[in-house]
This record gives sequence, C-alpha cells and structure tokens, in this order.
Amino acid sequence: MFGIRRLAAVLVVACCLAALTAPSALAAITFGPDSMAATGASATTAYNTCAIPGTNCPANSWSTGTNATVNSIYLRILATNAEMRGHLHNDAVAGRKMAGLQAQFEVAAEQRVELVTVDMGSNDICTDTEAEMTSVESFSGSFDAALALLTTRLPNVRIAVASIPNVHRLWRILHEDAAAVRSWNEHTICQSILANPTSTARVDAARRNRVLDRITELNLAGEAVCAEYVNCRDDGGAAAGYAFEAGEISTNDYFHPSIAGQTAFARTEWEVAWEF
Repeated sequence: MFGIRRLAAVLVVACCLAALTAPSALAAITFGPDSMAATGASATTAYNTCAIPGTNCPANSWSTGTNATVNSIYLRILATNAEMRGHLHNDAVAGRKMAGLQAQFEVAAEQRVELVTVDMGSNDICTDTEAEMTSVESFSGSFDAALALLTTRLPNVRIAVASIPNVHRLWRILHEDAAAVRSWNEHTICQSILANPTSTARVDAARRNRVLDRITELNLAGEAVCAEYVNCRDDGGAAAGYAFEAGEISTNDYFHPSIAGQTAFARTEWEVAWEF
C-alpha cells in the first residue's frame, strides 16, 4: 500500500497530444507504488517511435517506458522508489477503443499491480466517419464496467486517467504541411476530423468542430465516471489542454506522438496534482 499526495501518472491517442498548464517544477511525491501497468491504445504502446515504421515501441512509452530520454512515469517513480524496478507492464493495445479497456484491466488485475494508468478514448473519436464516433452513453458505460471490474479485483489499486488529447489541434497545425496531408489521405487517418484536410469550407469546419465537441463531451463523461470510484483520479484536462507542436508528432504518419511527444506527455501527466 502507498499513500499519495501528488501522483504524476497519465491517455491519449493515441495519438497526438494535447497547453502545458502544469508548473515546470517536478511534482512533489510522498508515495511509493511498487508496481504499475499501463493501459490504453497506440499512444501508450508508443507506436511509430521506433526506427522501423509501423511498429509498437513500448520502451518509448510515456507511462511505462524505459528510454531515459522519455523519462516515463515508471522511471520517475523508480527514481524515488527502487522497489518499482522491473515491476512494470504495458498492457495497452494499439487501435483499442474504450470498449476494450475492460480486457486490459483484467490483465492488470492478474498482474496485481498497485498503480494503473489509463490513456483511452482517441480511437473513440478518430473513426472513419463522424457518425462512427463512440456515443457519450456507450463511452461512459464501457468505462464504468471496466472500473467496476478492476476495483472489485484490486480494491486498493490507484487509477490515474489521462484525458483525450485535442486532435483538432493536429489538423490546425499541420493541415498546410504537404507531407502530413499526404499521409492522412493515403492512410485514411482519423477521417472524422482529418478528411478533406485542406478544405476550409463551412461544412468541413463544422464537422471538425463537432468532433472537438465530442472530445470535450467524452472527457467530461470520463471524469464523471472516474469520480464515482474512490481510488480513481482524472487529470482534469491536462492532456486535452496540452498545446503540442509539430515536432512532437511522428513524421512516420503525422499522427502519433514522436519521442519528443512521448516525453511531453510524460512530463505533463507527471505534473498533475493527483490527490488520492
């Protein structure tokens, strides 16, 4: 067991990241979890950060990565608690939506970890069409069921949840970059918001704004569900508010976080005041 006053742990996307509002100083921590698991999707598996494009690279994960450059949550905790060494699990699965979180929580429960980070939701809004985005009701129901399972199996586990990043910002900062536009079109990436990326027509702008509204709605819904569980904490919009830059996006697909993006994600979540 561990007491936590400030926990810097978690999200998102998967994908890209979202304005660093947290203080620049390291979070003050007075706790020492001995084990942790990361859950989520491709942002947490650090997809497209290895030398070989199109592969997962968990060593670069913001949550449980071992790359010193990223300085993950795991490494930051390890620096204060040697008992954490080697007790890390990356249970995230690229491409998963919130409906897939329960299966990852089942794995984490078997691992008997003390801390679980959650970075889920980017794939619920990054769909082939706007109509295919996950509804607020479905998102909330899946999250609630997953938390019920995990907290029943591990009553004392601490759960730190990242908000969904602002994918609209990805379009805003890169829609005039020819390489990014080509990648989005060729790979049909996140078409709910990235379809017709060079268009500024009213119909396309309205669609992008509706996706942004859904991100906000899902983040608020996730925060509300988390608040129902005594050991669950949401990041309060830290990931959603992070103003990532072009250099923090992988040039392999112009969508997922680069190593610099993973580093920024880890720092942003570490500086959240996680009061348990």
